[in-house]
Amino acid sequence: MGRLAPEKNVEEFLQLDLPGSKLVIGRGESEETLKTNYPNAVFLGYKDGQELADLLSSSDVFVFPSRTETFGLSILEALACGVPAVAHDEMGPRDIITDGVDGFLTEDLKGAAMKALSLPRDACRQKALQYTWNKGIDAFVANLAVIPRK
Repeated sequence: MGRLAPEKNVEEFLQLDLPGSKLVIGRGESEETLKTNYPNAVFLGYKDGQELADLLSSSDVFVFPSRTETFGLSILEALACGVPAVAHDEMGPRDIITDGVDGFLTEDLKGAAMKALSLPRDACRQKALQYTWNKGIDAFVANLAVIPRK
């Protein structure tokens, strides 16, 4: 889910031998190439609002293959819909996913996706609820420092 570009590493997800359907939500420069190379995947284009929430909620696992994210907001969106997330153990996903609780951090995305099927969806939702605007503002204010003038 998100912008379909080389740095998002969507191709790694599409190469995984997983049961079920692979949904790809988003648009971007890699879209046509991915559609051509992976005709069995379902490309849904850009979605937002209730339609996006419904698609995520009906998913079993959210696979996040990017290695270059600074945060990974789409992980939080999946967790908010009660969907466990699997990702590489990289900055961004590492700051959100609690390994074995609401997802997995690993190099084995296929194995992690299969294990994630047994994670409780309510734990995923509870994780997402920790990321509110008020908590973000509180963390920002707590990290402010006075810089003395010279």
